[in-house]
Amino acid sequence: MTTAEAATATDYEIVIGLEVHSQLLTASKMFCRCPADYANAAPNTHCCPICMGFPGVLPVINEQAVDYMMMTALALHCEIPDFSKFDRKNYFYPDLPKGYQISQYDRPLSQNGYLIINLHGAEKRIGITRVHLEEDTGRLAHINEDGDSYSLVDLNRAGVPLMEIVSEPDMRSPEEARLYMEKLRSILVYLGVSSGKMEEAALRCDANISVRPRGQQEFGVKTEIKNMNSFRAVERALTYEAQRQIEELKAGRTIVQSTRGWIEDRGVTVLQRVKENSDDYRYFPEPDLPPLVISRDWVEGLRARLPELPDAARERLERDYGLSSYDAEQLTAERALASYFEAALKAGKPDKGGDQAARAKAVANWMLGDLRRLLNAASLDIAESKVSPAGLAELLDMMDAGTISGKQAKDVLEKAFASGQSPKAVVEAEGISQLSDTGELESIVESVIAENPKAVEDFHSGKASAVQFLMGQVMKRTKGRARPDVVIPLLQSKLGQA
Repeated sequence: MTTAEAATATDYEIVIGLEVHSQLLTASKMFCRCPADYANAAPNTHCCPICMGFPGVLPVINEQAVDYMMMTALALHCEIPDFSKFDRKNYFYPDLPKGYQISQYDRPLSQNGYLIINLHGAEKRIGITRVHLEEDTGRLAHINEDGDSYSLVDLNRAGVPLMEIVSEPDMRSPEEARLYMEKLRSILVYLGVSSGKMEEAALRCDANISVRPRGQQEFGVKTEIKNMNSFRAVERALTYEAQRQIEELKAGRTIVQSTRGWIEDRGVTVLQRVKENSDDYRYFPEPDLPPLVISRDWVEGLRARLPELPDAARERLERDYGLSSYDAEQLTAERALASYFEAALKAGKPDKGGDQAARAKAVANWMLGDLRRLLNAASLDIAESKVSPAGLAELLDMMDAGTISGKQAKDVLEKAFASGQSPKAVVEAEGISQLSDTGELESIVESVIAENPKAVEDFHSGKASAVQFLMGQVMKRTKGRARPDVVIPLLQSKLGQA
């Protein structure tokens, strides 16, 4: 955004609400026994008359999906009513086999919750309108072959349990929307109800955005953006669309309520269709499913099953290990990261001074620095790392014992990451270790001093840098293996005698 554009944007306020869809990690689909894991299945092999919409079939509610949805609602501080029902949402699309989707309309399974994001060091509360259940659609494969274009329908995904989380229009910038999505994904993965993989469409986001003159209370006309499959895409799409709407209003044109698609490679949103209202879907109660009566015992039983969530984990890491707020937040963004951190900490020894906080900081630094760099370069998650938590602890133990230097540790980590060997095995196989034998180092120091009379003269003239220069020569001679804490005293002693 140019300076002129930024100045124009300050005259307007952006209003954003998100509708997030998350596939649930159940074994079977929402209303039948077909496998819900369709990722590697041949087309149309995980479907049956129920999820294919044959006449006369009867759906049955997946209890596990209801449990997972209510656990999510509890984690988001939602109210869970005593009564809920499913509805038919009618629309026609090639990958919707029944011509309607079983969803929820006026009596959802939960409502009135919130999620807290950290925005530049301050907490901001984003309201959650509702969390409800529905079924996913099938997928279309668009084929271009020998000059012919056609589409094929794959119904493996049709009927997979889908949870929709609808926010209030409480976000005021694309950055807030990204932070909301990141926090929500983290909670879902901690709960174990979703894989959170946006690139596989297991987590999808539709964004509603409008702009209004700053100070105006009435919302502007919104557009809905689809096709965003990453946090970066969410932020970029909303940034583009906000600026587009502002430019339209400044030019005296009217914003039309519509659905727009995000084109990632062009960085633009494009019109897909004029937006439907709820009346267009002709909702009515699903006649083939009974209403759900939800007991308080059921709800409290699920509440007792909730694991430690990201905010609680972050506070505990700060309290128990003395980590900074930044490090704790980074480590608890993913449940696997937090688990790796604590496993590495327990597998090793405290640092030389017995300081557990110092050791925790060291583990965090290596995880968020060199190990993360290697994982990102290989497009791997922490759970796929060939360096185990025990391996990272072993690496730090060797550093603390003086067996290897910090520079050597970086090389050892890279070799262990690539090969799958333990750091100790890499050190032994490569002959990597620090040279600490005083007798051997004394001989090298004497040779270096003899070969560099100018540095000796500089030292006696009071130039402290002379010692560092000579230290560099010793390190060069020993190929970086000499222990500085042994070499420096030797240099100072020998220079005093020279």
